[in-house]
Amino acid sequence: MRLATYNLLHGRSLRDGTVDATRLTDAIKTLDADILGLQEVDRAQTRSHHLDLTVLAADATGATHHRFAAAVVGTPGEGFRPLTHDDDGADEPNYGIGLVSRWPVQRWRIIRLPAAPVRSPIFTPKPMLIRDEPRVLLAAVITPPWGGTITVATTHLSFVPGWNLLQLRAAIRALRTMPAPRLLTGDLNLPAAVVARMTRWKTLARTPTYPSPAPQLQLDHVLLDPRDTGGLGRVLRVDTPDVPVSDHRPLVVHLASPGQ
Repeated sequence: MRLATYNLLHGRSLRDGTVDATRLTDAIKTLDADILGLQEVDRAQTRSHHLDLTVLAADATGATHHRFAAAVVGTPGEGFRPLTHDDDGADEPNYGIGLVSRWPVQRWRIIRLPAAPVRSPIFTPKPMLIRDEPRVLLAAVITPPWGGTITVATTHLSFVPGWNLLQLRAAIRALRTMPAPRLLTGDLNLPAAVVARMTRWKTLARTPTYPSPAPQLQLDHVLLDPRDTGGLGRVLRVDTPDVPVSDHRPLVVHLASPGQ
């Protein structure tokens, strides 16, 4: 089982600042993931040539099961409004997360995570106060080849310290109502030690993923609920391939299937 999480930076490359569908497709193919969680995903945005990046990733992976979950309608940094329903802002520019599976999905679930209530500082070359975006958790109950079900979810948590911890706790509570074994992937905007301490879930990979040219921090994670692993948990290999898209490296965890 190859499980991956990838913050796409809406498909943009740091090398030339552009979005190229072929380059992104090639990057996704490199991962060869059975299940892929995606963050910073565009749909129908001018900046990404009106591409549906979740569909592009599904096609690149050879996956027939996929879903996009918008967090906002509009473009972060330019103007957006929160999405408060599940039609994903059809026919408008959207931004959110996606989940792609080569294996059948029995059902999907979306959990909305409110934005921080006040503007918060970011420390770029020119510090500024910015408006936080609402976030979303996207979960799928999946039928793996060995039978039974697994729950896999992805999310992209707030950059606001403390608020992202509240969102993480809400995500864990929601996932614990879904079938075990349970896995959470995503850009949590938190280091591995904090994630492990706050969730008590098993961290399946500890390796830096950000920034992509020379990673120093781990913001991207794959977690397993230890309450009922269903035989999952033995990690065969962890990869963070250097692909030419995004300011994050994808995180790929190779897991042994139960009984292997």
